Parts: sequence; structure tokens; C-alpha cells
Amino acid sequence: MGRYYYGDVEGKFWFGVQSSDDGEYFGAVACEPNTIDYHVEDIEKVREGVENCLDKLGSNCSKLTEFFNSVDGYNESMIQDYYKTHFNEDIEEKTIRELLVWFARLELGTEILKCMEENGECYFTAEL
Repeated sequence: MGRYYYGDVEGKFWFGVQSSDDGEYFGAVACEPNTIDYHVEDIEKVREGVENCLDKLGSNCSKLTEFFNSVDGYNESMIQDYYKTHFNEDIEEKTIRELLVWFARLELGTEILKCMEENGECYFTAEL
């Protein structure tokens, strides 16, 4: 069973990686106890959040994008193997988990930013 967010942006939070309150990173404000209803109005805060995610990921952003575009499911071991095979890099599981938090957050932030650019604001609900 997964936790979803829905409204102006929709998706599924990453299991074991992404917190239901991750929208707060981009300036969203919680509204309800069972779910978190978000309303985002400050596009500059969203842009700053997205840029910060990209900074934290560095070159790993394109590497993880390439990896996730090539698989249907994943685990840390698969990512380690991919890094070794495709980039000749060893990467620790702890580092992978940290990167996945930023990568999942970036995905949410990118969706919020797109919504903001199209609508001027963004509403969504996140399941707890």
C-alpha cells in the first residue's frame, strides 16, 4: 500500500524514502490531520527548492535519471551495480539512500513548479 498525493499535482510518495510532508520543503502549508492539504502560491520558493535539490544531487541527478529510465523497480544493490557498470563508480548504500531522498523530492518539486507555471498556484493532498 502506498501513500499518494493528489489535487493539482498527483503522484505516489517513494516508499521508505520520501516523507508525506515533503511538500513543506517547497513552501506548502498543511491543512488537515488525515491527509495534508497543500496550497502553494510562492513560485520563487518552489524554484529555490528545485535548485537546491539539483545542487544536492549534482552529477548524480543525471545518473539516477538514466538508471530509473532503464528499470521498472529498484533496490540499492541495483543502483550500486548500475553505478559500477555504467560509471565505474562505487557508491555506498547510505549515500544512495540520501540521494534518493533528494531525487524523490526533486520529482515532487518539478511537478509543483510545472503546475505553478501553468496555473499560478498549486493545490494537492498528501496521504499520511
